[in-house]
Amino acid sequence: MIGIWSLISIYYLACILLQDRKLWKRSSVKAFTLLKSRELNGHLIPLHGRKGNFFEEFQKIQVSQPRVWKYSGTINIGDAGLDQMHVHALTPEGQIAVDVLVAGSRSHLLSLFEVGKVRKDYGAGVECIPDPVWPDFDKCEAECFKSPESLWRPAGASLLMNSNISCIKVPGKYSFHLGADGFGFQQRALITTLGSEAFGGSLCTLDLVEPLDLNLTSDLRPLVREIAVLNCTVWTTDCNPNAIQAFIGTNHGAAMIDLESGVTSWVCQSKSDVLAQQLDQMGNVVLCGLRNGAIVTVDIREKPVRFSGGPTRHTIHFPPGQDRKHYKKWFELKGNIYPSQTTHMPSSVCCLSSLQWHDKYFLASSMDGSVKLYDHRMARRGAIQSYEGHVNSCSRLQFGVDQSGRFLVAGGEDCNVRLWSIKSGEMLFEKKFFDAIPTSVCWRTAQRFVDVGDEHKSFTSSEKYEGGAWLGSSRGICYMCW
Repeated sequence: MIGIWSLISIYYLACILLQDRKLWKRSSVKAFTLLKSRELNGHLIPLHGRKGNFFEEFQKIQVSQPRVWKYSGTINIGDAGLDQMHVHALTPEGQIAVDVLVAGSRSHLLSLFEVGKVRKDYGAGVECIPDPVWPDFDKCEAECFKSPESLWRPAGASLLMNSNISCIKVPGKYSFHLGADGFGFQQRALITTLGSEAFGGSLCTLDLVEPLDLNLTSDLRPLVREIAVLNCTVWTTDCNPNAIQAFIGTNHGAAMIDLESGVTSWVCQSKSDVLAQQLDQMGNVVLCGLRNGAIVTVDIREKPVRFSGGPTRHTIHFPPGQDRKHYKKWFELKGNIYPSQTTHMPSSVCCLSSLQWHDKYFLASSMDGSVKLYDHRMARRGAIQSYEGHVNSCSRLQFGVDQSGRFLVAGGEDCNVRLWSIKSGEMLFEKKFFDAIPTSVCWRTAQRFVDVGDEHKSFTSSEKYEGGAWLGSSRGICYMCW
């Protein structure tokens, strides 16, 4: 018997194929062929002389036709960092569960938005309304596709930090415990600031252990705790799943910070800035992406070193052909490094991300526009997949990976937003929405977690696959969905 999800997916797929004949040329598969193959052959369908997975091809078609909205009142708010949390909140009706979007700007501003319910009758605030920017919505499409939820910023839901915000990270987004309603909750977000002539770079937490009062009358200061201030530039951060220790990347290397005591210990010391970091799911090692293009693996299970004379010194050689660019053939690192697992990108590393369901694989981007997929077990052999078309020359641009580990989204210096299939490397979408570089990306977390027996489909927002990503730029916050 055909399930509800199957009926919805077949109907939606047929509608898309019939609405846009260009997709016929892209996939060379007609709607009736897909339907017949789905019914008779299960997940496999004929595709360019080979067998393809129905579910994956269906998702690709969805992703290749996104809808994009830009939110009013969000200029210069989310261009430094974005992340989403699911938290408890207090309202006149009692305690409820809400989604909040944490946004950081390069003008020092930290902001908090409630996603969805606009409470004009409950305190002062600003409603940010989504305006469609892609595609050109006509009357028919407007009726078929509902606009996303508005954003509501309470009057006191902002705070001016000491310097530019460099990173926002919510730990444990995909490994938290589920509540009785099928939702997971996060209790804190990590915020790093770059530092300035007057202030050092810092690591702070936005603590939401207690239910959030949406009728904020003052700023966010009572909720923001300064964990550590360092005499260096802080570029990035990541946190172990239990949110006890955080790791930061600086212009002196990588450090581990106890989130309760604020004690700082160096796990890697380098003369090349650590611009990107990614912890593995077990919390045993942290990947560090350096300004010189190296990606090194640091074992954080061993006792970290608090003094400069203690760590082990390693000599890392640049690959052939890259030494001329750096005017030397090697560089030195101190720490618990695995030299055999070091790999190199052509330019400074911008962003790192492990695949949620394939922790041995990670994605990396660099400032020459390269985006590549690596197998951590064979990192020295180079990338196993490349994603063509990304444009970058000197910017710290973020990318986002969806919860299933299937799709990659990134903004380029040419102001275009691009989507790729991680598995095939195929670019699924490319479009310029406005004259601003999308510098920050956050894939929206699932509204509900459903166990359907397939780990790739455990994170869903309804009975059918839906996805969406937040994009931040100097021109405002956008939401992309399909």
